[in-house]
Amino acid sequence: MTPAASRKPLQRDAPQRFDRAYYQKFYGPHSQSVASKAEMSARAELIAAYTRHVGCRVDTLLDAGCGLGLMRDPLLRALPGATYVGLEYSEYLCNRFGWAHGSIADYRPREPFDLVVSYDVMQYLDDHNASRALANFAKLCRGVLFFSALTLRDWRITADRARTDPDVWMRTADWYRRRLRRHFIEIGAGFWVRRHSGLVIWEHQDLIRVRYVAVHDLLGG
Repeated sequence: MTPAASRKPLQRDAPQRFDRAYYQKFYGPHSQSVASKAEMSARAELIAAYTRHVGCRVDTLLDAGCGLGLMRDPLLRALPGATYVGLEYSEYLCNRFGWAHGSIADYRPREPFDLVVSYDVMQYLDDHNASRALANFAKLCRGVLFFSALTLRDWRITADRARTDPDVWMRTADWYRRRLRRHFIEIGAGFWVRRHSGLVIWEHQDLIRVRYVAVHDLLGG
Protein backbone atom coordinates (compact mmCIF):
# COMPACT_ATOMS: atom_id res chain seq x y z
CA MET A 1 0.00 0.00 0.00
CA THR A 2 1.65 3.21 -1.16
CA PRO A 3 0.90 6.68 0.19
CA ALA A 4 0.37 8.06 -3.30
CA ALA A 5 -2.41 5.68 -4.31
CA SER A 6 -3.36 3.51 -1.36
CA ARG A 7 -6.75 2.43 -2.65
CA LYS A 8 -7.73 1.33 -6.15
CA PRO A 9 -11.33 1.54 -7.34
CA LEU A 10 -13.36 -1.62 -7.53
CA GLN A 11 -14.63 -0.53 -10.94
CA ARG A 12 -12.29 1.13 -13.39
CA ASP A 13 -13.02 4.21 -15.45
CA ALA A 14 -15.67 2.47 -17.55
CA PRO A 15 -18.24 4.92 -18.97
CA GLN A 16 -21.09 2.61 -17.94
CA ARG A 17 -20.14 3.10 -14.30
CA PHE A 18 -21.44 6.68 -14.40
CA ASP A 19 -24.97 5.76 -15.41
CA ARG A 20 -28.38 6.80 -14.14
CA ALA A 21 -28.10 4.53 -11.08
CA TYR A 22 -24.81 6.14 -10.02
CA TYR A 23 -26.25 9.67 -10.07
CA GLN A 24 -29.45 8.56 -8.39
CA LYS A 25 -27.35 7.09 -5.57
CA PHE A 26 -25.05 10.07 -4.98
CA TYR A 27 -27.10 13.02 -6.24
CA GLY A 28 -30.69 11.94 -5.73
CA PRO A 29 -33.24 13.93 -3.71
CA HIS A 30 -32.36 12.47 -0.32
CA SER A 31 -30.41 13.43 2.79
CA GLN A 32 -27.32 11.48 1.71
CA SER A 33 -26.81 13.43 -1.51
CA VAL A 34 -23.16 14.33 -2.13
CA ALA A 35 -23.89 18.01 -2.74
CA SER A 36 -26.89 20.31 -2.62
CA LYS A 37 -27.71 23.05 -5.12
CA ALA A 38 -27.16 25.64 -2.37
CA GLU A 39 -23.69 24.26 -1.60
CA MET A 40 -22.65 24.21 -5.24
CA SER A 41 -24.06 27.69 -5.79
CA ALA A 42 -21.99 29.02 -2.88
CA ARG A 43 -18.89 27.35 -4.33
CA ALA A 44 -19.56 28.89 -7.74
CA GLU A 45 -19.87 32.34 -6.18
CA LEU A 46 -16.54 31.83 -4.39
CA ILE A 47 -14.85 30.77 -7.64
CA ALA A 48 -16.19 33.81 -9.50
CA ALA A 49 -15.26 36.23 -6.69
CA TYR A 50 -11.72 34.88 -6.34
CA THR A 51 -11.21 34.96 -10.09
CA ARG A 52 -12.25 38.61 -10.18
CA HIS A 53 -10.05 39.28 -7.15
CA VAL A 54 -6.88 38.28 -9.02
CA GLY A 55 -7.93 40.32 -12.06
CA CYS A 56 -8.77 37.49 -14.42
CA ARG A 57 -11.37 38.43 -17.01
CA VAL A 58 -13.46 35.36 -17.77
CA ASP A 59 -14.86 35.16 -21.26
CA THR A 60 -14.64 31.37 -21.45
CA LEU A 61 -14.85 28.76 -18.72
CA LEU A 62 -14.56 24.99 -18.67
CA ASP A 63 -16.30 22.88 -16.05
CA ALA A 64 -14.18 19.74 -16.37
CA GLY A 65 -16.22 16.84 -15.08
CA CYS A 66 -19.33 18.96 -14.69
CA GLY A 67 -21.66 16.15 -13.63
CA LEU A 68 -25.21 17.45 -13.34
CA GLY A 69 -24.01 20.99 -14.07
CA LEU A 70 -24.99 22.32 -10.64
CA MET A 71 -22.44 25.14 -10.92
CA ARG A 72 -23.38 26.20 -14.43
CA ASP A 73 -26.14 28.71 -13.69
CA PRO A 74 -24.54 30.30 -10.61
CA LEU A 75 -21.21 30.65 -12.45
CA LEU A 76 -22.88 32.34 -15.41
CA ARG A 77 -24.83 34.65 -13.12
CA ALA A 78 -21.64 35.64 -11.31
CA LEU A 79 -19.61 35.92 -14.52
CA PRO A 80 -21.98 37.66 -16.96
CA GLY A 81 -21.00 37.34 -20.59
CA ALA A 82 -18.89 34.22 -20.06
CA THR A 83 -19.29 31.17 -22.29
CA TYR A 84 -19.68 27.89 -20.39
CA VAL A 85 -18.47 24.50 -21.61
CA GLY A 86 -19.35 21.42 -19.58
CA LEU A 87 -17.02 18.47 -20.17
CA GLU A 88 -18.22 15.10 -18.95
CA TYR A 89 -17.09 11.46 -19.22
CA SER A 90 -20.54 10.03 -18.52
CA GLU A 91 -22.38 9.23 -21.73
CA TYR A 92 -25.61 9.19 -19.73
CA LEU A 93 -25.16 12.81 -18.61
CA CYS A 94 -23.96 13.97 -22.02
CA ASN A 95 -27.09 12.53 -23.63
CA ARG A 96 -29.29 14.05 -20.93
CA PHE A 97 -27.77 17.54 -20.68
CA GLY A 98 -25.83 17.99 -23.91
CA TRP A 99 -22.37 18.26 -22.33
CA ALA A 100 -19.23 17.81 -24.40
CA HIS A 101 -18.21 14.16 -24.11
CA GLY A 102 -14.59 13.42 -23.27
CA SER A 103 -11.87 12.97 -20.67
CA ILE A 104 -9.82 15.67 -18.97
CA ALA A 105 -6.74 13.60 -19.81
CA ASP A 106 -6.94 14.24 -23.56
CA TYR A 107 -9.56 16.93 -24.19
CA ARG A 108 -8.24 19.43 -26.76
CA PRO A 109 -10.28 22.60 -27.35
CA ARG A 110 -9.38 25.08 -30.09
CA GLU A 111 -8.36 27.69 -27.50
CA PRO A 112 -7.50 27.49 -23.79
CA PHE A 113 -10.06 28.74 -21.27
CA ASP A 114 -9.77 31.75 -18.97
CA LEU A 115 -11.16 29.70 -16.07
CA VAL A 116 -11.08 25.94 -15.56
CA VAL A 117 -13.01 24.23 -12.76
CA SER A 118 -12.17 20.66 -11.76
CA TYR A 119 -14.21 19.77 -8.70
CA ASP A 120 -13.87 16.28 -7.20
CA VAL A 121 -13.17 14.50 -10.47
CA MET A 122 -9.49 13.56 -10.44
CA GLN A 123 -9.86 10.78 -7.85
CA TYR A 124 -11.79 8.77 -10.44
CA LEU A 125 -8.72 8.54 -12.71
CA ASP A 126 -5.89 6.07 -12.20
CA ASP A 127 -2.36 7.42 -11.68
CA HIS A 128 -1.45 7.38 -15.36
CA ASN A 129 -4.57 9.21 -16.57
CA ALA A 130 -4.61 11.58 -13.58
CA SER A 131 -1.03 12.59 -14.39
CA ARG A 132 -2.01 13.16 -18.01
CA ALA A 133 -5.02 15.23 -16.95
CA LEU A 134 -2.98 17.40 -14.58
CA ALA A 135 -0.46 18.04 -17.36
CA ASN A 136 -3.31 18.77 -19.78
CA PHE A 137 -4.53 21.61 -17.54
CA ALA A 138 -1.55 23.59 -18.86
CA LYS A 139 -3.14 23.43 -22.33
CA LEU A 140 -6.71 23.89 -21.12
CA CYS A 141 -6.18 26.87 -18.80
CA ARG A 142 -4.58 30.25 -19.50
CA GLY A 143 -5.82 32.00 -16.35
CA VAL A 144 -7.26 30.54 -13.16
CA LEU A 145 -7.74 26.89 -12.21
CA PHE A 146 -10.01 25.83 -9.35
CA PHE A 147 -9.03 22.31 -8.34
CA SER A 148 -10.42 19.92 -5.74
CA ALA A 149 -9.98 16.17 -5.30
CA LEU A 150 -10.68 13.72 -2.49
CA THR A 151 -7.38 12.86 -0.80
CA LEU A 152 -6.26 10.04 1.43
CA ARG A 153 -6.31 12.33 4.45
CA ASP A 154 -9.78 13.59 3.54
CA TRP A 155 -11.08 10.03 3.54
CA ARG A 156 -9.45 9.15 6.84
CA ILE A 157 -10.38 12.29 8.77
CA THR A 158 -12.82 14.66 7.08
CA ALA A 159 -15.16 12.92 4.63
CA ASP A 160 -18.70 11.92 5.50
CA ARG A 161 -18.40 8.32 4.39
CA ALA A 162 -22.14 7.89 4.13
CA ARG A 163 -22.18 10.51 1.37
CA THR A 164 -18.78 9.90 -0.26
CA ASP A 165 -18.00 7.42 -3.03
CA PRO A 166 -15.17 5.16 -1.75
CA ASP A 167 -14.60 3.49 -5.11
CA VAL A 168 -11.85 5.90 -6.18
CA TRP A 169 -8.08 6.32 -6.25
CA MET A 170 -6.93 7.74 -2.91
CA ARG A 171 -3.78 9.88 -3.09
CA THR A 172 -2.02 12.46 -0.97
CA ALA A 173 -2.55 16.17 -1.57
CA ASP A 174 1.17 16.48 -2.25
CA TRP A 175 0.84 14.04 -5.16
CA TYR A 176 -1.45 16.54 -6.88
CA ARG A 177 0.52 19.63 -5.83
CA ARG A 178 3.82 18.38 -7.22
CA ARG A 179 2.28 17.94 -10.65
CA LEU A 180 0.22 21.13 -10.70
CA ARG A 181 3.21 23.27 -9.63
CA ARG A 182 4.96 22.51 -12.90
CA HIS A 183 2.62 24.92 -14.68
CA PHE A 184 0.64 26.72 -11.98
CA ILE A 185 1.16 28.86 -8.88
CA GLU A 186 -0.91 27.87 -5.86
CA ILE A 187 -2.73 30.79 -4.24
CA GLY A 188 -4.81 28.92 -1.67
CA ALA A 189 -8.40 27.69 -1.18
CA GLY A 190 -8.12 25.38 -4.21
CA PHE A 191 -7.08 28.16 -6.62
CA TRP A 192 -4.12 28.03 -8.98
CA VAL A 193 -2.89 30.66 -11.44
CA ARG A 194 -1.27 29.68 -14.74
CA ARG A 195 2.40 30.57 -14.78
CA HIS A 196 3.21 33.47 -17.15
CA SER A 197 -0.49 34.40 -17.32
CA GLY A 198 0.24 38.02 -16.51
CA LEU A 199 -2.10 37.97 -13.50
CA VAL A 200 -0.80 39.82 -10.46
CA ILE A 201 -0.54 37.66 -7.35
CA TRP A 202 0.38 39.45 -4.15
CA GLU A 203 2.91 37.67 -1.99
CA HIS A 204 0.82 38.07 1.17
CA GLN A 205 -1.91 35.84 -0.29
CA ASP A 206 0.41 32.87 -0.41
CA LEU A 207 1.95 33.89 2.93
CA ILE A 208 -1.48 33.67 4.58
CA ARG A 209 -1.90 30.14 3.20
CA VAL A 210 1.53 29.08 4.44
CA ARG A 211 0.87 30.47 7.90
CA TYR A 212 -2.49 28.71 8.06
CA VAL A 213 -0.92 25.38 7.10
CA ALA A 214 1.82 25.85 9.69
CA VAL A 215 -0.69 26.58 12.47
CA HIS A 216 -2.92 23.72 11.31
CA ASP A 217 0.04 21.32 11.49
CA LEU A 218 1.02 22.68 14.90
CA LEU A 219 -2.47 21.91 16.20
CA GLY A 220 -2.19 18.36 14.94
CA GLY A 221 -4.43 18.73 11.86
